[in-house]
Amino acid sequence: MLTADPAAASTISSSPQRRAPLPSLTGLRFVAAMLVFLTHSTMLHNVLSFTEPVNFFADQGVAKAVADFCEKAGAIGVSFFFVLSGFVLTWSATPGDRITSFWRRRALKIYPNHIVTWVLAMVLFTAATPMHAWLPNLFMVHTFTPQPEVFGSLNPVAWSLCSELLFYALFPLLIIPVRKIAERRLWLWAAGMVAGVMAVAAATKYVRGGLDLGYELSLNQFWFSYSFPPPRLFEFVLGMILARIVAANLWPRIGLLPSALLFAGGYWLANHVPAPYFFSACTIIPVGMIICAGASSDLRGKGGWLTSPTMVRLGEISFAFYILQGVVIFYGRSKLLGGRTFDFIPAVGLEIALFLANLLAAWLLYSLVEQPVMRRWSRSKKEKQSGEQQASQDARGKTTQSRPLVSDSVLVREAG
Repeated sequence: MLTADPAAASTISSSPQRRAPLPSLTGLRFVAAMLVFLTHSTMLHNVLSFTEPVNFFADQGVAKAVADFCEKAGAIGVSFFFVLSGFVLTWSATPGDRITSFWRRRALKIYPNHIVTWVLAMVLFTAATPMHAWLPNLFMVHTFTPQPEVFGSLNPVAWSLCSELLFYALFPLLIIPVRKIAERRLWLWAAGMVAGVMAVAAATKYVRGGLDLGYELSLNQFWFSYSFPPPRLFEFVLGMILARIVAANLWPRIGLLPSALLFAGGYWLANHVPAPYFFSACTIIPVGMIICAGASSDLRGKGGWLTSPTMVRLGEISFAFYILQGVVIFYGRSKLLGGRTFDFIPAVGLEIALFLANLLAAWLLYSLVEQPVMRRWSRSKKEKQSGEQQASQDARGKTTQSRPLVSDSVLVREAG
């Protein structure tokens, strides 16, 4: 916790026990990114050129059926990211870690990739964006305003980074009360966060102003319930509390399969309720269950397909895969194929090709930007020296109280 000791006043608290890495959660990151991809790659209209489709299917009945089925996946995938982010940051908090060190790692995790895609967007398709829109976008604060030309500007998928930035800024403060919750009350607090998600959806009807978006929401209502960062804190804090529940061995033996089945039920419900309830309210409980089930499985040494080298590697590049979707899907599809659509089999093939193109671009961004930056600057010189000393001590079979709860490789995989 934050203490009155001047030497420890700028550190992040953590429980003293060492915690194991959770590779299943790394694999789940790519699952969440794929949910977003399915929504973006099957849209009936391109957000950069509304007269052109993104969906490859020429048969309008098939195209609409696919688009309708996948429409809710993106919002749910983002909610998944927010809960997972709170869980992983809480789980991987390191004893004695300075707040400035934490903020540096988080900034280096998201800013380089964001800057690359921001530049690509400016060069390729948004050069005429006015300064009052592109400057807030550059600093990831553009969704704090309801002005549509600002919060929807440049790279279309970058809006969620504003919420993540808020989470990272507040985490050193939020971890203090979360750590102080008595174990017997953790479930009550988790229920409170779920209720908060529901309350945001319910309160949206009282938000006034903005154009009618055509599905029972005005533009201002959409902004408040989906893009505005503060209401999304309920999902992030839920993840933090769930990490404590798993760490305290309070999670019941509910595995991934029943959790996934409940998620499928929530997804079905999301397709039958109006906005904003389908954004996260219908699936927030099964999303938390899946994360806890995956973490618990890792702790029991069960592993599974999520912990395979392929899934872990895909999870590592998931942030790059997500942040590049606006460039690859909306710009790339339009630039190469225009508004052309195709018969069923070629359309499926092109969907797969689009996925592979996004994956290749993500691997390049991760390999050339994200990973080198994290390796070079994520730790200060003093921290590196301390890490080398720790490694030397570990090699001799010694342990120290300042040993990290998880390996640096796991810290690099924290939610972006």
